[in-house]
Amino acid sequence: MMGRNSMSQFSFALARACRGVRARAVALGLFAGLALAAPLQAEPLTPLLAGSLPALDTSAPLVGMAKLDGRTVALTRDQAWRLDAERKQWMPLQWSGAAQAGAVIGDGTRAYLLPADAQASAALSEALPSEALPSESAPSEAAPSKAAVRNTEPSSAVAIAPVIARLNASDTRLDLKPLPPLPIALSSLRATLSGDSLYVAGLAGDGSAHLLQRPLADEAAAWTSLPGWPGAAAPRSLVAQTRAVFVIVADPQGGADRMLRRSPENQWSEVSRVPGQVLPGAGRATGQAHVLYPIVDPANAQAAAKLMIYQTITGSWATLPGAQVAAGAGATASWPDGLLWARVSTDGHRVEFATAQVQARKLGLHWLDWVVIVVYLGGMIGIGLFFYLREKRGSTSSFFVGGRSIPFWAAGVSLYAANTSSISFIAIPAKAFETNWQYLANNVIGVLGLMFVAVWIVPLLRRLDLMSVFSYLETRFHPAIRMLASALCIVVQIGSRMSVILFLPALGIATITGISVFWSVILMGGFTIVYTAMGGMKAVIWTDFVQVIVKMGGALFAIGFMIWHLPGGFDQYWSTAMSLDKMHTFDFSFDMTKATVWGFLFLVVFEVVLTFPKDQVLMQRTLSTKSDKEAGRSIWAFAAITIPGGIIFYTIGTSLFVYYKNNPERMNPLLPIDATFPMFIAAELPVGVTGLIIAGIFAAAMATLSGIMNSVATLISVDFYDKLAKNRTPKQSVFFAEIMTVVVGLIGIGTALLLSKFDIHSLFDLSIELAGLLGGGFAGAYTLGMFTRRANWQGVAIGIAASIALTLAIWTLQMVHPYYYLAISILLCIVIGYVASLFFPAPRQSLNGLTIYRDLAVEPGIGNRE
Repeated sequence: MMGRNSMSQFSFALARACRGVRARAVALGLFAGLALAAPLQAEPLTPLLAGSLPALDTSAPLVGMAKLDGRTVALTRDQAWRLDAERKQWMPLQWSGAAQAGAVIGDGTRAYLLPADAQASAALSEALPSEALPSESAPSEAAPSKAAVRNTEPSSAVAIAPVIARLNASDTRLDLKPLPPLPIALSSLRATLSGDSLYVAGLAGDGSAHLLQRPLADEAAAWTSLPGWPGAAAPRSLVAQTRAVFVIVADPQGGADRMLRRSPENQWSEVSRVPGQVLPGAGRATGQAHVLYPIVDPANAQAAAKLMIYQTITGSWATLPGAQVAAGAGATASWPDGLLWARVSTDGHRVEFATAQVQARKLGLHWLDWVVIVVYLGGMIGIGLFFYLREKRGSTSSFFVGGRSIPFWAAGVSLYAANTSSISFIAIPAKAFETNWQYLANNVIGVLGLMFVAVWIVPLLRRLDLMSVFSYLETRFHPAIRMLASALCIVVQIGSRMSVILFLPALGIATITGISVFWSVILMGGFTIVYTAMGGMKAVIWTDFVQVIVKMGGALFAIGFMIWHLPGGFDQYWSTAMSLDKMHTFDFSFDMTKATVWGFLFLVVFEVVLTFPKDQVLMQRTLSTKSDKEAGRSIWAFAAITIPGGIIFYTIGTSLFVYYKNNPERMNPLLPIDATFPMFIAAELPVGVTGLIIAGIFAAAMATLSGIMNSVATLISVDFYDKLAKNRTPKQSVFFAEIMTVVVGLIGIGTALLLSKFDIHSLFDLSIELAGLLGGGFAGAYTLGMFTRRANWQGVAIGIAASIALTLAIWTLQMVHPYYYLAISILLCIVIGYVASLFFPAPRQSLNGLTIYRDLAVEPGIGNRE
């Protein structure tokens, strides 16, 4: 016995040791892979391409240059020229001149002429053609009279309200169109354009700093005064970028300039010391989070200026090689993806021009990456084909709800996969990179909502053996409510979800592979259509299971790679993230314009508890389980994964921030913020792993896309085709659903391609906004059905229509943060729908099993009792 026990103990110890050896081998293999991965090359990812333009024969001082609707123009105070289409010579333009013009600012499409200083506005105003100014007998705010331009201060010194004029160019002439004068006389004027707004900065007579803003779309709009920056330093440069305004001011001691930032909340802070001095008036916003500046060494002001890029999110500077701004350069202007500048020739009789353009390197894929991607896509098609050949396709239950045979754990993982699309894989890291973990609070609070759903909502609906969740609305209210809510759901899923979910990974794939967004959308959408149409709900759920493993494995490797390649490792990651509050999660303020804990709590009640029943994509997975108990367990499994999964995606964003703060030269300033993680994948990860994470991007998108396609096809088939088609067989219904899967996929591809035509700052915010505008009405219908017994179909119809109309009005006025739209829409539907129901007869049909109340039936005459 002793021998046998000793042998058993020895075998156990040996097995344990072997397991330990294997675990250490795996860990060592992972670390070796990270260590042996291509080391970071401390070189810019985007060098500059130097260029030149023909010289201009003039000895007059140049006021400035600009690109106006494709035309490059240059002007002095009494002459103007246009560069011909071949960029070979300058053509003179008719130009009335502006004797005291100071500078030209523009964004590559529009341009404005600034006076040299406050007193110069008088001369500029006189230079404007009389027809450009209003009659003195009828002055207006939009276009003041010449007399109104002059104001007398108490000291009797004349202070001129500066007049800024828009430049309008044609092939033969250059004209000025004046804007309303500034409300205060300013000197040292700097200006910048941001979207449809013009910002102007300068110093008043008492030395105080002022920042003014004016919308350009409305010609009658007045100037708005914003808080000026602290101190009395004159602005050297003004640039708007990343929803903020950056002012460069000179150091009183003559050293490096200081950079001040005005946040969207009108708060000023000093964010950086410039690595030198910025050329006066220079600075060009590029992409969504960079500014290109020519920087001069204060110790050698006569030397050429370096072109440096400032990253507005990480606050880091990087020098871009390939071009320098020659000593003596004067005026600068925006140039496509770069900067244009001018300098007087050595003989003083000509003006010479040079350009610098940011050149993004092509980041292609290795053959091994393509092998990984092809294997992944082939595997997805294989799963779809397996279930297509295995199933008889004659049962709607098999196609729509997997024959109600899915185990709860697979359904739970599929729920998580459907809820973590490419928005989670790309847009959430981008959001965390730009801000912090504040939106993670929604995941934490959302788990509480899922607990309520698991106990009360899902078992109630699962007992009804539905295939379309909107069948409930017909049973509880009226067939018209069912069809209206189903139609709205279809529009929301295709318009606000499929388009964003397809476009986001297409943006990432285009960044990584060089394949255009168009072909990326076609490729990803096409593969998803094929395996979803073939395999039905079983293919959707089991591909989801595989895809969660793929995308989470790639995400974890990316996090480890970034932290491993920081000089200080995890300590540097942690200290940087904590010192800059990048992991801040809970905001307990009561600001309705921000995403706060109270907002999330309010939202979870409406978005999770009250909208889960109407979410066909999620509910269809729970309806595919074996029983009511299994359906509830699938929600518990989903909840258990939600917080750890969210932490992983937010950690990617924080890791990107620390990584690029330490390596700013490795960023591409031309890309949008949402392309940050795809750029990292393309530029930094080793061969093979890049293919794995691209497969993860595919997985994140395709898991949700397949669910949406199957669910929308289910709604069209069950809620419309089965209702309207007569004498149809189950086999015909399944065939129709397969056709609808293809049609829905093609429409989703079309909407994604349409979305790609717009420059959107954050697709994460857009998806929330669109879902809130249209998705709240029919969610409110479920609340009225499940939690009240007095609501009727007439009141619910009125509530749905009113909630959509009023939410659109709130959106138009921009009264609250977009995150609140959905909750507001649901609340409006509940309140208006319930009140409207009181004006119609109470429901008299049996409510057995349709509400959460124990007294499950309504008898005649007691329908109004709560």
